[in-house]
Amino acid sequence: MTTPLETTEPGAAQAAAGAGDERPAWRGTLRYALAKAGGALFSIAMVIVGTFFLFRLLPGDPVRNMAQGRNMTPAQLDLERHRLGLDKSLIQQFFDFVGDTLRLDLGMSYEYKRPVLDLIGERLGPTLLLAGTGLVIAVSLGIWQGTRAGWRHGSRFDRFSTATSLLLWSVPTFWLGLLLMMVFGVGVGPIPGIFPFRGIESVDAPDGFAYVLDVASHMVLPCLTLVAVVYAQYLLVMRSSLVEEISQDYVTVARAKGLRDDEVRRRHAVPNALLPTVTLVFMRIGFVVGGAVTVETIYTWPGLGQLFYEAVSVPDFTLMQGTFMLITVAVIVMNTLADVAYHILDPRVRSA
Repeated sequence: MTTPLETTEPGAAQAAAGAGDERPAWRGTLRYALAKAGGALFSIAMVIVGTFFLFRLLPGDPVRNMAQGRNMTPAQLDLERHRLGLDKSLIQQFFDFVGDTLRLDLGMSYEYKRPVLDLIGERLGPTLLLAGTGLVIAVSLGIWQGTRAGWRHGSRFDRFSTATSLLLWSVPTFWLGLLLMMVFGVGVGPIPGIFPFRGIESVDAPDGFAYVLDVASHMVLPCLTLVAVVYAQYLLVMRSSLVEEISQDYVTVARAKGLRDDEVRRRHAVPNALLPTVTLVFMRIGFVVGGAVTVETIYTWPGLGQLFYEAVSVPDFTLMQGTFMLITVAVIVMNTLADVAYHILDPRVRSA
């Protein structure tokens, strides 16, 4: 019988994957990846169709909203609708939208009068900086706490860390963000405001290394909000996986051979328990592209989340469509890669 302990060795993994099958293992993986890619392309096509009609259901006239504060006649409003193509039939607008999307042309923003791709490119860096940093910290913290809690499940540390993470996970993101802003940004009572909470840099931002420190200080509160809300996912998945691995026979055999507890955990139990967590990390990377709309809006962080909020406020159809599609396609692609990665990393899945 092949045990999870044996499958951690490269030779055993290959034998398990190819047992009873003379065909190369990579062919099965390739077929699986192509099937997942086909499903992803279909999902992306549905996203393109759904995106167009979804945002047309929102109330409000974008032309009238853009004309607020300006004395425009009905003739001028009609001319603006013609310029934006909003005087065409819905079906014609849809086919124009699909054609432009296939050419990677996401159109011009109604509000900013600039190409949507240019706006997305400008906002992508701050989002990757904030959400990427938050993801790395959340994954590291979740795996570390999940490993300790799972290896000694039922201990005081396990109960405390699990209860704390679940409490933070259940708190609404906007409420936690406002609370942190009020306590550590504005200051409450004897607690002074420590960290800046608006934008990505100070108005009189310095140069060089001092600029890096300035951006880092602006990142503290939004990054802390992101980490507090999401790290529980990694902790709980890692904990439950490790608890399951501890009950396996190969852990008992390793202990019977006289291996130290630390060695059993580090070399045998944790590598197998990491597989579901790795899959979850891949899936969450897709959301990094979109950032966190709520967090970026609260702290006016100039990323894709804030850009999407601004587009909805107008409403700016082309900008909403572009940002929403980018976020959704990133999630679909990373979910697909997560499925393929899990298929490659776990021999038990390939042999199923």
